[in-house]
Order: sequence, then C-alpha cells, then structure tokens
Amino acid sequence: MKKEVDKILVSIFQRAFKSITDEMSISLTKTTRSPILCEAKDFVTGLYDAKGLMLEQTENLPILSFSLGPVCKEILKQYGSEIYQGDVIIHNDVFSMGNQNNDVAIFKPIFFENTLVGWAAAKGHQADIGGAVQGGYNPNATEVWQEALRIPAVKLYEKGKLRKDVWNLIFANIRLQMVQEDIKAQIGACTLGERRLEAFVSKYGLNTFELHKQALFDSTEKMMRAEIKSIPDGIYEGSSMVYYDGKNKGSKFPIKAKITVKNEDITFDFSKSSPQTKGFVNGIYTSTCSAITLTFLQMVNPNIPHNEGMIKPLNYIVPQGTILNASYPAATTFGNHLCPQVADAIFKALGPAVPDRITAGWNHLLCSLFTGNHPKTGKKYVDICFLGLKGGSGAMKGDDGYDHIGMIDASGGVLDQDYEMYEQQTPHLILKHELLKDSGGAGKWRGGLGTITEILLRGDDTTMVVFGDGDVEANYGLFGGKGSVLNKIELKFKNGKKQIPMSKDIVAGIGEGTIYRQIAGGGGGYGKPEERDRDKVKNDLKNEYISKKAAKEIYKLK
Repeated sequence: MKKEVDKILVSIFQRAFKSITDEMSISLTKTTRSPILCEAKDFVTGLYDAKGLMLEQTENLPILSFSLGPVCKEILKQYGSEIYQGDVIIHNDVFSMGNQNNDVAIFKPIFFENTLVGWAAAKGHQADIGGAVQGGYNPNATEVWQEALRIPAVKLYEKGKLRKDVWNLIFANIRLQMVQEDIKAQIGACTLGERRLEAFVSKYGLNTFELHKQALFDSTEKMMRAEIKSIPDGIYEGSSMVYYDGKNKGSKFPIKAKITVKNEDITFDFSKSSPQTKGFVNGIYTSTCSAITLTFLQMVNPNIPHNEGMIKPLNYIVPQGTILNASYPAATTFGNHLCPQVADAIFKALGPAVPDRITAGWNHLLCSLFTGNHPKTGKKYVDICFLGLKGGSGAMKGDDGYDHIGMIDASGGVLDQDYEMYEQQTPHLILKHELLKDSGGAGKWRGGLGTITEILLRGDDTTMVVFGDGDVEANYGLFGGKGSVLNKIELKFKNGKKQIPMSKDIVAGIGEGTIYRQIAGGGGGYGKPEERDRDKVKNDLKNEYISKKAAKEIYKLK
C-alpha cells in the first residue's frame, strides 16, 4: 500500500530544513574570525539530499544562491561509492563548478543507518587564498594561477580522520592563519547540520523523509511555475555594459539578455554577451547562474522556499567562452561582481512586461581591499572595505530605494562593518561615513542614498586593490526617474598630491597619513520627480537627504 503525503508534514519538513540552515549560519557568525565572515556574513549554509539536490539554504550573501548544489553533484561524480561517514571535503575550483576562488566550500556527507541521505555544506569568502596578491583579488591577472590556489574537491578528513598531509599542503599556500580557523568554523557548522538532519531522518524514518522531501520539491516547483505564468508569454531583451577589463583603458563589454517566457517556464539566454576578456573581468557559469537566480527571486513571491523545486523551472543558457562563462584557464575572480550588470539586463528586459516588479538601477560596486602589516601587532591583515563599497538600491513602484542597503551581489548596510571592530582589525581610522545628500536618484519614488566615506590610512606600507564599476556610467532611473552620481575613489597623500585609481587597479606602498575618500552613488528613481508626494519631499529636505536646490529645481517644491 502506497503511503500518502501528509501536507502538514511537508510544511514541517520545509520549516525544519530552514531552521537547520539558519542554525548553521548562526554558528558561523559566532565562530569565524575574519570580519568578511563574522560581520559582513559573506557566506551561505545549505542542506542537500543524497543526489546533491537543494533541501534548503540560508544565503546571507545572495550571490551564493546557486553556488553549492552544482559542486555537490561534482563531488558525487568524483568520489562515487568512496564517500564515507566522517568525510569532510573542501573545494573552491571555479573550473569544477565553483563560483569564485576566495569562496571556499566545505561539504560533509550525512548518513542514516549506513545510507547516504544528504549533505551539509557551508561556503564562505576567505580572507586569503594564495595567488599573487594577498587577499585574492588581482586586477593584473590573466590566468587562474595568478589569482589563487585551486582546490578541486579533496578530502580534509576521511572516515573521521584528519589527513594532515592534505591540510598542510593547502594551508602552506595561504598567507593568513585566520583562514585555517575559519575553515574549522565551516567544518563545525557542517557538523551541526549533519547532527540535526540525521536526528530529523531518525525521527520520521527514511521512507517518510524521501516521500515528503519530494512532495516539498513538487509543491515549491508549482509555486514558482505559478509566478512565471503570471508574466505574459513572450521574448524580452535587455542589455547593460561592463567598463574596463583592467588591461585596456576605455574598453567596453556588453551583457545581453534574451528572456523567453512560455507558459510556466522561463529561459535566460546570455549567448550574445561579449566574449571573455583577457583580464580578470570574467565570470563563470555558477556565478552567473547565481546572479540570474537572485535577480529573478526579487521579482516573485518572497515566501517561495529555497529548494530544488524553486530552480527547476528556470533555464540558463550561458555559453562557454563568453564574459559570463570564461573558458579555462581564464582569470575569473571578478565574476561575482558582474551580478549588477546581469541584473540590469534582466530588469530592462522584463520591465515592459512586469513594471510593478522591477526596480530602477542599483549602484554598482566599487570596492577597495586593504592589505599590509598592522604596525601595532606586526601581523598581516586583509580588509574589504565594506563600509563604502556600495550605495543605494533602486526605487520601484510604490517604494523608495533602500539607503546604502548594499548590493544585489552582497549584504550591505550602513553598518556592514562595526566601526570599532574595523579600527581594531586594521591600523586605519574612520574619519567620516555618512549618507550622501542628493545621491539618491530623483523620482516619484526616490532611489536609495549612497554614501561618502573618509579613512585615515595609518600603516606605513599599505596596498590597496580596487575592483568594481560605476565610475564611467551612473545607474539609471525608470519611467521618468533620474539616475544617481558616479562612484569615485580618491587618495590624498600627506604631501598634498592626489590620485584617482582605475576601477581595476593595485596601488602599493601607500604611506602613513594618506586620506582615502570614497563616494558611492545611490539608486535610480522611479517615476517623474515632480509627481513625488509633497510631504515626502519636505521630509527628505528636512532630513538633508536632498538639498534645497534639488527640492526646488528637480522636485518643483514651492
């Protein structure tokens, strides 16, 4: 007799899986040491079934939304029957379904009564991963070996026993001791996930687990297909531009999306995007699919569970050899940061079909990574300056954009880094970090504000790596809304001289007393500014979000 699905139990399964990945996420937040992980939460935790299908994820960093499942399937192909209880597998290789070299994943198989029932996994951005430049970002790279240590799937533990030779080989090629501790934290989070899922399967039994897991996938797939069906059938096209590959000044690389909606399926085709570059401004299949997925998730029911059923109706066409899926052995570290351009192309394509679901342009990332030796401790440090690397989000019909909420491809927020922790982790002193007046694109619904950040660099030999975009073309407004201001980074040296670095650049030997100044633009506006509610304009003026000049000339406030 076939056992029937209990609909209430399906809901319990979904909540339980989510609770486990959330608990894994909390564990990582509390036990990691790098501010990139414990403060900015640049990581994802997930549970997968025995075939590597997604049970649930907690994506603190949205760009990691598609980054673990494909690797899990690669591990299964590689090891086959040689997967044992107590194994711990590490992976970062972009040419075996990784998304970025610095994003290092840990996988732990989960067994119930000697049967493989699932996987616990955690992927986080490590403060260093070897390569030519401390911190992992090398704008001068032309091939993967100049960027990082490649780690195809390899066992750190086998049957519960540490493989010291493998551990030593990997970490002999990584500069910072902190990375070893953060990998241990990831292993701990996966162990937590392993215990929780094993106990869950034990409670309900393997047959009930498999039956209701599949029912959850099917239910989620129906939810996503219903969302797709609400979009009018058709072929929609949109484009965006990437500026400067780190090698050729003035270079441009188009991103082109062709989106086909047919009944309950949607296909994202990026075949006509630019060929891959010779520099490090390239993406990889996994990072691009993550960008597509997270962008589309902004346009559908936010209560859809994050499991395999969610992505089944989504079809991705990202040919190898393009800027969004570079061929081996290309440099690809910048790939995660092509997410805003992918999102722009999707929004512009689907805007005419679903104008109520899209936003105006978000400010593009322009980031600085500081490295050096801390003069007080003598220790090496790496810091991604999350304080100022982003800006505002775009407005949408009915809502203003978020002020410096952060990026589509990261977490963001004005307090993405705690000021006091920043000044402990690095030798530098924060002079200013505030919202920037008039930086939100004007509109009936205003774009979120960007920021201005000033930092006194106090190390005597600081290296700054710059990577990003938005310093050539500001983001866009929609339906009469205005765009924002350009991104800009400027160094003012102690002798009074100034330098504006390129958007992909390395500036070495920065001396004590240099002032770092950064402007991060806001989001684009939606609708005509003169139609904005008068009380909202007055409130923006009162709070110094806009200037008197903007209120009068752009918003037509009398």
